[in-house]
Amino acid sequence: MTLANTESLARWLDDQGIAPGEPVETSYISGGTSNDIYGIRRGGLSMVLRKPPEKVPPGRNETMLREYRVLKALNGTDVPHPEAIAVCDDTSVLGSCFYLMAHVDGWSPMNSGGWPEPFLGDLSLRPGLAYQLVEGIAKLGNVDWRAQGLEGFGRPDGFHDRQVDRWLAHLAKFKFREIPGLEKAAAWLREHRPAHWTPGIIHGDYQFANVMFRHGAPAELAALVDFEMATVGDPLLDLGWVIMGWPDADEDRTQKGYVDYTGMPDRSDLLEHYAKVSGRDVGEIDYYVILARFKMAVVLEGGYARHVKGEGGNPKMAHYGDVVLQMAAQAAELAATTRL
Repeated sequence: MTLANTESLARWLDDQGIAPGEPVETSYISGGTSNDIYGIRRGGLSMVLRKPPEKVPPGRNETMLREYRVLKALNGTDVPHPEAIAVCDDTSVLGSCFYLMAHVDGWSPMNSGGWPEPFLGDLSLRPGLAYQLVEGIAKLGNVDWRAQGLEGFGRPDGFHDRQVDRWLAHLAKFKFREIPGLEKAAAWLREHRPAHWTPGIIHGDYQFANVMFRHGAPAELAALVDFEMATVGDPLLDLGWVIMGWPDADEDRTQKGYVDYTGMPDRSDLLEHYAKVSGRDVGEIDYYVILARFKMAVVLEGGYARHVKGEGGNPKMAHYGDVVLQMAAQAAELAATTRL
């Protein structure tokens, strides 16, 4: 797949003062129903362009601008991320909004078919991947978001007061079946909202799929990527997102997701590391795991509903019908057994 309107892009790059007059080389990296990503080379600069698909879904242009705002806010912080270079809100250039970020030299489990060497063969190196993963959100949540220009980016006031009703209202837009356990989890969440927490930047979909690591050992996080669901709220929700499906030592670690968790630390070790790096209290982590499972069930149900109704979308969503039911059941189970 090639990037259309390369000449238009070149003129825009000229206007931005990005290696003006130099030839523009483009290469397709990835894409699909979410966003298209292209490599851009010009005048010795290696960049990445991120844009919606050719048929732009409603609201996706606005999402592009929000993503760029987060990346720009992270410039100069200790959070590993692709450096923000420039953003375009003129849809006449490429048919949609888009932004440019610096190329990151690294690898992702999603593009490597799992763990590359040396992490594939040496299990002693794998804990570093896990600790680096949670360290990324520990640093992200501690960014001074006001000082970095994110005032008004989210609504931290009343964040937990809105969560249940917001996601149930979202579910109502496409609901076509009952999801056992979801209402029980919702009722528990309403009654156990954290009384004290400190706002910070939330990634919103934090997992191994949305980070990159530097090549070689020891494990070193190269970048947090894909900030489509980012906002300002309670950063512990990102931790709950990571922990909600993390297997402990007595569980099967080879079939828990798209990566092999063999050799990885237990949940308690991750919580301890996150608390040490972030300075945040993780004593109420069960609340965040229940909220993460509740939210995940609703989000995945949206894609599954579109598939069932024949409205297109990602064909992989056909496999998530049972996952939704499992997430809701696990949320209700933890709500019934936690000591919070």
